[in-house]
Amino acid sequence: MANKIVHWELMGPDGDQLTQFYNGLFDWEASPVPGFDNYNMVDAERTGIGGAVGTGPEEAPNYLTIYIEVADIDDHLARIESAGGKTVMPKTVVPDIVKFAIFADPAGNHVGLVESE
Repeated sequence: MANKIVHWELMGPDGDQLTQFYNGLFDWEASPVPGFDNYNMVDAERTGIGGAVGTGPEEAPNYLTIYIEVADIDDHLARIESAGGKTVMPKTVVPDIVKFAIFADPAGNHVGLVESE
């Protein structure tokens, strides 16, 4: 079975404005995530694949990233690098929430990986 897209993030320098923009245009109901500053989850029931809208970090205020589910992030990062990609953020663990990483493909696009449970 192919690895599927399981999450996306749409971020900008003003997360409140961006969240209101998408909520208003597409009837989304982005809800704040406790403990995450201006990171608002959008349920998959409304968008097909669940994701988030909010404020991007200072070093990358605007971005759109998809996240692909894999069984082993470290294995996939090694495969990505041998195929010409680069690790941007190594495997990161947010306890009781998610294990993720970000890589750049040969064209420079940033794509996320999420480790399946």
